[in-house]
Amino acid sequence: MYEYEIYRTASAELIRRADAERELGRARLARRAARRIGRHAPRGRVREDDRARFAPAA
Repeated sequence: MYEYEIYRTASAELIRRADAERELGRARLARRAARRIGRHAPRGRVREDDRARFAPAA
């Protein structure tokens, strides 16, 4: 009976971990989708790469 309780506890823990991993995957997909939508927005984010164009002040 003791082994069965250990088995059930371990099984429940694995199920909890799998659910947490699935939730993380869903969150990642939602963030990616939000970024894709933002790319085509008329008032999207401004690129900050322009700083590299100018020489540093002496």
